Amino acid sequence: MPKRSHDGTRAVAWLDGPEEHDFPAASSYLSLVAGAADIEAAEAAFRSATSTKFKAKDILRAARLEVLPETNPHVASDLAKVRAGHALSPVLLVRGDLRTGRPAQIADGYHRVCASYLTDENTDIPVRIIDVPESR
Repeated sequence: MPKRSHDGTRAVAWLDGPEEHDFPAASSYLSLVAGAADIEAAEAAFRSATSTKFKAKDILRAARLEVLPETNPHVASDLAKVRAGHALSPVLLVRGDLRTGRPAQIADGYHRVCASYLTDENTDIPVRIIDVPESR
């Protein structure tokens, strides 16, 4: 019998590790906010990081992002995967900085976080979280 969330809907299932295409997707996003050397270091760090878990609601708060609606095509696609029992890929996240006010950056997986939140905001999401790479 499939796992259920607290409200009786199907719980979100997760893969053990990110899919290979998640790493270049994260690099593409990070190219908007970082230079090439930092992106290369971030991708290497994501590949070697171990996963930890954070609640969907906390990831969105740390990243200062709004939950996207069910009508967003990518969120709808991930919700369909959840309903069908397909496992989603863990999220790739760059840690924010409380002292400077820099929010966390969801390098890859924003739509998966939103779909998880819409399923159950307390969903534990596997995350590979890295710190901002050191400047060279």
